[in-house]
Amino acid sequence: MSFVHEIEPMKQTALEELKAAPDLAALEQARVNYLGTHGKFTALSKQLGTLPKEERPAAGKLINETKAELEAALAARKADLELKAALPKEPTDFTLPGRRRHLGRLHPLTQTTEDIVRIFRKIGFVVADGPEVENEWYCFDALNTPADHPARDTQDTFYLAIAAIDSPSPGGEGRGEGERKALLLRTHTSSVQIRVMEKQPPPIRLVAPGRVYRRDNADATHNPTFQQIEGLYVDQGVTVGDLKGTVEYVFKKLLGDEVKLRFRPHYFSYTEPSFEIDFSSSLTRKMGKEWLEIAGCGMVHPQVFENVGYDPEIWTGWAFGFGIERVAMIRYGINDIRLFYENDVRLLRQF
Repeated sequence: MSFVHEIEPMKQTALEELKAAPDLAALEQARVNYLGTHGKFTALSKQLGTLPKEERPAAGKLINETKAELEAALAARKADLELKAALPKEPTDFTLPGRRRHLGRLHPLTQTTEDIVRIFRKIGFVVADGPEVENEWYCFDALNTPADHPARDTQDTFYLAIAAIDSPSPGGEGRGEGERKALLLRTHTSSVQIRVMEKQPPPIRLVAPGRVYRRDNADATHNPTFQQIEGLYVDQGVTVGDLKGTVEYVFKKLLGDEVKLRFRPHYFSYTEPSFEIDFSSSLTRKMGKEWLEIAGCGMVHPQVFENVGYDPEIWTGWAFGFGIERVAMIRYGINDIRLFYENDVRLLRQF
């Protein structure tokens, strides 16, 4: 007796089971029972070979149409059950007020850095970057820092390892092939200035913001890692007057037109003459100080130019550097540098 007459009753039963499935697990079991590898309709398909040749096309067509109808019913029921599963288990009170999402904002150090860079860009400076892990040539030797300078002591600088230098730098006396130099975490971004001067001829006008590292004990005004920005201007006929004019312009734009600056003679191995810069304003007076040191600067030492292959008889220039945290603390009235690194949203949301 032909099995074709079994298809319709089996279909109706399958449709009832699919529509009555209470959850996704029961629905999957019903699918396996009827449409799975060993399901009832799969078994019917395997019996097509037992029918007379002339009956096979009609029977095959009927089985395929039935399977398509069952698969459509399966998909519809599955969509209903998935929607039901996604609904909250507990009733929702739609009269409750919504939860407002807090918008993020830039860190105060990032804001200060961008403001400083923006000011320098207006007067033709570009931004330069370099690695935070340096060797002694870029961090000390090329900057005319003597071997016995305190900054080169392991108590002041984070030394990492010894590395071979494959080739000498332009003008880098004593940096022969195969010489070994210590790797360290840079103590200032002056190393970026050396890297730029090695790669391109004057004129140069750049600022180099970035993270630097020193062996300082963390307290209200010191941190072993902090943000610094340094600048360099090299051209023919550059004078101390150019340096003072640029510094005054930048700090008045940054801290207000009422700012007063003074330059004190100082010593840096990579500049000559060298100066410390103090400033006075209502901000410093709120801190109980008339004058506050904010930066160091000077005319680039001729030996530094020789180290990078520049002729100091032709080129002159000035350089400066200051800590971004110091400026941010003054601008925003923050009395502890460690607050910048604690990621306390109660502080950060104020800026």
